Amino acid sequence: MKAMGHTTRSAMRRSECGGGSAAGWRRLRRRRSLLAALLTSAAAAVFLAFSRPFGTSIGFADPYAVPSSRRTADLSPSRPPPSREASHATEFVSKPNSAATVVLSPLVAPSPSPNGDLDDTDSDYSSPDLKAAPLWTEVAANSTDTDVPPLFVEPLPSPLGNYDATQVQYVSPEPKMLPLQPLVTVPLTLTDQRLIYAKGEIDHAPFVYDDPELYAPLFLNVSVFKRSYELMESILKVYIYKDGSRPIFHRPELKGIYASEGWFMKLMHENKNFVVKDPNKAHLFYLPYSARRLEQALYVLNSHNIQPLMIFLRNYVNEISVKYPFWNRTRGADHFLVACHDWGPYTTKWHQELRQNTIKALCNADVSEGVFIRGKDVSLPETSIRNPRRPLRDIGGKPASQRTILAFFAGQMHGRVRPILLQYWSGRDENIKIYGPLPKGVAKKMSYAEHMKSSKFCICPMGYEVNSPRIVEAIYYECVPVVIADNFVLPFEEVLDWHAFSVVIAEKDIANLKDILLRIPQSEYVTMQMNVKKLQKHFLWHGKPVKYDIFHMILHSIWFNRLNQIPADQ
Repeated sequence: MKAMGHTTRSAMRRSECGGGSAAGWRRLRRRRSLLAALLTSAAAAVFLAFSRPFGTSIGFADPYAVPSSRRTADLSPSRPPPSREASHATEFVSKPNSAATVVLSPLVAPSPSPNGDLDDTDSDYSSPDLKAAPLWTEVAANSTDTDVPPLFVEPLPSPLGNYDATQVQYVSPEPKMLPLQPLVTVPLTLTDQRLIYAKGEIDHAPFVYDDPELYAPLFLNVSVFKRSYELMESILKVYIYKDGSRPIFHRPELKGIYASEGWFMKLMHENKNFVVKDPNKAHLFYLPYSARRLEQALYVLNSHNIQPLMIFLRNYVNEISVKYPFWNRTRGADHFLVACHDWGPYTTKWHQELRQNTIKALCNADVSEGVFIRGKDVSLPETSIRNPRRPLRDIGGKPASQRTILAFFAGQMHGRVRPILLQYWSGRDENIKIYGPLPKGVAKKMSYAEHMKSSKFCICPMGYEVNSPRIVEAIYYECVPVVIADNFVLPFEEVLDWHAFSVVIAEKDIANLKDILLRIPQSEYVTMQMNVKKLQKHFLWHGKPVKYDIFHMILHSIWFNRLNQIPADQ
């Protein structure tokens, strides 16, 4: 049977090969060679496919996966091949998931002040209005508009290494930018369980009725503030990223109108109570860069282009999110930055998670711009420091009974509000002193500071942007601030009751300024002026921070707003 089977199979093979002829065997060999070639090609294709690096996504893969159409670089002859930096940048583009996406138009930014100094006649230099050009243009998600070039980034310095500011190149506008996505709920670590405990304790804060260190009328709820502050002191730990090279990182600017960010950075680095070296013990993570230093290092004077600043900051966040696990755990929700430069909000726009999730302490706290998020972000006081060695120089003012000027303002004609203020009130009333730059003849008789110390109300109109150092100056000189800046979120509004010590007037009511101020009874004004004096301690910088001073108030607002982002059902 075995022999018969063998004979039968041999006969079948001979039949297939043409009866066992030489030509049949040649055809069989050709078929086998062809089959072997096909198998070899298939194996090579599979090997190459699996040997290529897979596309990676940072954070949560689904919402932030890189679309395949966006991973392909433009290698046309008219454009040189992208550098490694450019290729790296294209890997962090968010995936469109809505009916409309957003195209980022080039940002227009006129030249900033060469330094942050100021004089009595120009108390709040602000950068020119970025609204001169539209920042966002809506387009359909399936748009085939070819006017928008594909993303290509010229070689930029690595945020984590050394750089040469003279080598910064202009960049093409980002082709598409996502609208804000809803904040997401992420599981909390064991460290974050302490935050849940703190949130519960604050919700059931014991009643405070007579605290010698806190003046209750200044606060929305002094009991909540006191308990929150106590928990911050006992629980909060902050990790400061060591990454980033000077001067943009770790080198504070302590002089001028942007000094708030520098003083906070300096005091945060020196702090031993809140700062930890082990990031696994941290509740908050500080991005230690200076928006002022960023502008000085990367902005090309008169270029009207802040895209290099935006890309530099975006790349920095991308690099720390690759190097460490902490950003991706919450998509940046437990990270914070402190930026007082007018461009601080705009430089975050090219990193969606930085813009949307990170807690941003900003002087330019304008809710109409779509960057500052009320209840999450913090309005940073804009403090003007002329002498870093004596930050508390010239504090104080006359008592209410000796303030003979109803209202005072002097300064440059920045922005939309100040020209209107001058139009209605310059030289119109002896009791209302409204000037452009303080005239030299007037200044010889009474200086800028003396005017504020002698006025009942100090007018604080917005400049190019909503904030002004005049607000804090008024507090220093014990003058009731009158804020005229629509859409401005006032500093520390989470805890302070600004109605108790200030007047807020809508821009449309400038013509009624005198009537509004005169309607305030004298007794109420005296109370407000006394409250300003009591408030002063919360806005003072000290070489070594003291309890409830401005350093602790800023940190508390960051802490408080972080707790507010934790869902109640956690």
